[in-house]
Amino acid sequence: MNLTIAYLASYVLSTLGNAIAAVALPLIILQTTGSAIGAGTVAAATALPALAGGILMGVVIDRVNRRTSSIVTDVISGLSIAALPLIDVITDLDIGWFILFGALGALGDIPGITARETLLPAIVRTSPLSSERLIGVRESLGAAAIVVGPAAGGVLTGVLGGSAVLWITAGLSLAAAAVTLLIPHAAGAVTKDLRHPRRNVVSEFGEGFSVLFRTPFLVMLLAMTFVAGAVTSAFGGLILPVYFTEADAPAALGLVLSALALGLLFGSGVYATVARPGRGRRAWLGGGLSGAAVGIATMASLANFPTVVVGAFATGVASGLFTSVAGVLMLERIPDRVRGRVLSVQNAAVTVAPSIGIVVASILTETVSLQAAAVVAAATWTLMVLSVLVARPMRDLAPLPDH
Repeated sequence: MNLTIAYLASYVLSTLGNAIAAVALPLIILQTTGSAIGAGTVAAATALPALAGGILMGVVIDRVNRRTSSIVTDVISGLSIAALPLIDVITDLDIGWFILFGALGALGDIPGITARETLLPAIVRTSPLSSERLIGVRESLGAAAIVVGPAAGGVLTGVLGGSAVLWITAGLSLAAAAVTLLIPHAAGAVTKDLRHPRRNVVSEFGEGFSVLFRTPFLVMLLAMTFVAGAVTSAFGGLILPVYFTEADAPAALGLVLSALALGLLFGSGVYATVARPGRGRRAWLGGGLSGAAVGIATMASLANFPTVVVGAFATGVASGLFTSVAGVLMLERIPDRVRGRVLSVQNAAVTVAPSIGIVVASILTETVSLQAAAVVAAATWTLMVLSVLVARPMRDLAPLPDH
């Protein structure tokens, strides 16, 4: 199988499995325990292992073959999910089992994303596609999985029952690992840099943070992705649910989130089709961030359902543009010897950002008003866009000499 196809297939299978699990697992926990608090307890108990494992595994990914890391993390995720229906056959599932295997599976989630990201340079070197087109295609496929996954998770849980859905989810993770096996072992080899000999784990862990936070460009990218995750989650996870609940139209929330996902699919597809290697990157980034600011401001008006849908779709389209070009820039600008460590921090931040965005929005909603929470979220995005557009490290986005 072509390396590019194998990589993209593995990415889609893993993303689809995660998207299904994100909807199916809370439903299954509610069906099994009958407790909404139980679902929240599982989410809270697995957050810390996911964050810690995601950051710490960056050192491992930079030490061992990255193809191997990707396979192992997918297997961990798949087996932790498969254990739940097996336990259900042997004894009754309770909240403790969900926490145990949720925590074990979390150890594979962020490291799995990071490991697959670190394989990208090798895939690009052998791919007939430019890095712009490859990442645009990847983002489009990921958006499609995000569109299909939640709907599939809800339908399958209702029709087939929880155990069958868990087997499907586990199977997708294991299938992702199997497809990654088709990528040659040599493609995952870690680059040896004689100028930076291998040291002890603690020193290497610190080196990853040092490279990240002493590189202004990477700090800006980290801040951009963190704010983007926090603001979009504040809308999708609290502001819009409260808005449509108060309007007695909870079903409309699904349509808005679908519009956002479809916009993301369209925007990343446009980037994959139109973007040219090394050209117009600042325009793509600035246009995407600014377009998303307009879309988010439209949503923040909370004027009526059609206005919110239009704002969500516009936000998705613009997000598809700037996330694609950001992926290309990260591919080029992160030194390969610390790629796993830098990306592990980046992915951990993206994982934590939604919780922070939702918490802040909930506090503003309770203490001030829902409209105030929406306005603050939109203003935060706008401030981030202005900071990125004027920042010196973001002015020259041309390919580096060795790219």
